[in-house]
Amino acid sequence: MSTSMATTQPRPVIQTMTSNGWTSGICDCFQDLPQCCLAFWCPPCFACKTSYEAGECVCLPLLDAFGLIPPMTTSLRVSIRHRYGIEGTVCKDCVYACCCGPCTWCQIAREMKARAHPITFINMTSR
Repeated sequence: MSTSMATTQPRPVIQTMTSNGWTSGICDCFQDLPQCCLAFWCPPCFACKTSYEAGECVCLPLLDAFGLIPPMTTSLRVSIRHRYGIEGTVCKDCVYACCCGPCTWCQIAREMKARAHPITFINMTSR
């Protein structure tokens, strides 16, 4: 009877999945119900909280009330897209900000939350 000895141990293969798209859609507000409720019942509070979490001034979203196109919602959405390498256009960002501000703020908050804790896959196969 012959015995064989393993000379190499299997090494874990670690992969982090990142995407060049949003992790959730603009209308996926119910993926995070507490944030969704705050965004729809008190949009200024939620926008200021999300702006702060994005590293911006807390009061900047309040400037959105003074224009036809919400400049802070649009600019923060563009900033998040660039930060995480998400594809899109300023035109789309502007349309989303104008047509559905609370949904846009919810999507930004969900994106920051999802990207703060990326999914990591570990495969324990031998090479």
